[in-house]
Amino acid sequence: MIELPAYSPRVLKTLFFGKQVSPYMDFSISGLKKSGEAVAAVERISVSGVQEKFPAVIDGGKIRLAMEGERSTHILKPAPWDETIATRRHIPANEHLTMQIASHIYGIQTAHNGLCVSSDGQLVYITRRFDILPNGTKAEMEDFASVCGRNEQTDGVHFKYSGTYEDIAAGIRRYVPGWMVDMERFFDLVLFNYIYGNGDDHLKNFSLIRQGEDYRLAPAYDLLNTSLHVNGDDFGLDGGLSLSMVRSDEYERTGHPCRSDFEQFASLIGIVPVRASKLLDRYMSIPKETLSLVYSSYLPEKLQRLYLRVVKERVARFIRID
Repeated sequence: MIELPAYSPRVLKTLFFGKQVSPYMDFSISGLKKSGEAVAAVERISVSGVQEKFPAVIDGGKIRLAMEGERSTHILKPAPWDETIATRRHIPANEHLTMQIASHIYGIQTAHNGLCVSSDGQLVYITRRFDILPNGTKAEMEDFASVCGRNEQTDGVHFKYSGTYEDIAAGIRRYVPGWMVDMERFFDLVLFNYIYGNGDDHLKNFSLIRQGEDYRLAPAYDLLNTSLHVNGDDFGLDGGLSLSMVRSDEYERTGHPCRSDFEQFASLIGIVPVRASKLLDRYMSIPKETLSLVYSSYLPEKLQRLYLRVVKERVARFIRID
């Protein structure tokens, strides 16, 4: 049985609206897998990829599944049921760690999140829905598959991987007033995903959300070091950063981008060089705080070492001189 400490006051405030909530749930994930309730729950939420997601609410200090017709405030993500995925049981801990690094080390705006435990002892990732406002209303939100006009009918079953990050940048520039602030946030997130091995940062993992009268780039979500579980590419989009860029000699030689490629991408999407350099400089080494978070995470020691090895390899690629 995995033991979790009580949620801190900060987590209670940000993740659970200040309510006292237990990290231990009263239902079994293994039991859900065999029940019709799981099928019904999954069908009520948009699912991309292989990981099952369940809508949840907070009720009497406990986390429970949302009932049919009940508006959920949270999403539960247990380990995927696909047993072909290596080290699948550690995906919740991986996602929680990566989201914490993004938020606390790099200041990236992320969905509020935490960990909880099912009655059968499984670690489960929980995140608060940022499209549900404190008054219970739902904010308008569009992922970039929709923004970029990608769908299964026109682009095939793998449509969410079709495109480039330049396509997302074009959508931000088109739909976000005062887009320069959100463009820097987007560029920072692309950098983070590359350095921290997130090879599944596809079109549906970036979204716009309405705030008042305007659309803004939504907080980051679904961040994890996918290299711990599957063999993947540097990027989650087939076209990479851009199809119009001239790759650096290092990129052409090794198949992996370096800093000069990201500098070129920053210029392409409208980020001034001095601002781009400030963001790029943060990824030239691994912060000590990252090491601390990795070593205190719920990943087993072997995966902690692998996590850091992946990041060190990415940093080494990044700092190569073209």
